[in-house]
Amino acid sequence: MRPSGRPICLALLPVTAALLLFGLLTGCDNAGGLQSAGPTPTAVGPVRLWPDLPPATDPPLDYGESDTERVPGIKAPGNDVHAVDPVAVVRAEVNAHPDTYSGTDGVYEETVKQLGECERKPRACPVLKPYYRDLTGNGRDELIVGIRMPDQQVGVRVYLAENGGLTRIMSTVDQVISVELAGRDLILRVGSAGIPGYEYRTNWSWDDQQRTMLPTRDEIIRIKPNPPGTSRAPEPAEPEPDPSPAPEKSPAAKAGRS
Repeated sequence: MRPSGRPICLALLPVTAALLLFGLLTGCDNAGGLQSAGPTPTAVGPVRLWPDLPPATDPPLDYGESDTERVPGIKAPGNDVHAVDPVAVVRAEVNAHPDTYSGTDGVYEETVKQLGECERKPRACPVLKPYYRDLTGNGRDELIVGIRMPDQQVGVRVYLAENGGLTRIMSTVDQVISVELAGRDLILRVGSAGIPGYEYRTNWSWDDQQRTMLPTRDEIIRIKPNPPGTSRAPEPAEPEPDPSPAPEKSPAAKAGRS
């Protein structure tokens, strides 16, 4: 009786014929093998245009992306940013630059006034909920602070705890769609006013050489349009109602209504 199992294609052929026809008959037991996907496109390397054009010798304008600053008067015991009050940090920087309303140190005058009422009206405080993440790779968290400003702008600042205090290692202001964390990168998404259907995305990453966070990647990306009547901009917080009672009308005012 013939044994069960897969039949061998060469079992009934003489050995010599099997050797001669081996190349033709191997296909009978080669189902599922690799197949060619066609020719591979030829790789084309970068080509330098205008090779005789001399390179620029003057650096571009400095927009302050790499500026760092020690926050005056703020202590971080044990280099722990969790022990620091974010509102106190922003106030310390405002006090250090009282007449600066733009740039990496700038805060709008309206925002400065709101900072003074954070304890009495916490919901109207411009300093958003803080976040903590190790962005530098030193094994400790950094402090990430958001500051709500007029015209739907948000200031984003990052602070590094070192030598018992705080050093600001990032500061930027923009009309952000969202701020995201991806690994040790901070990603800012900003709408494009001039190109509908697109947005800018900037990745901020720690640079150990400069000891600061730099915009290491900046790109413009096509997005799906929003449904009618929706907005991608962050909504401002509703002001908290004043808990103090309204002043009582004077007798003269009451008499005037009667």
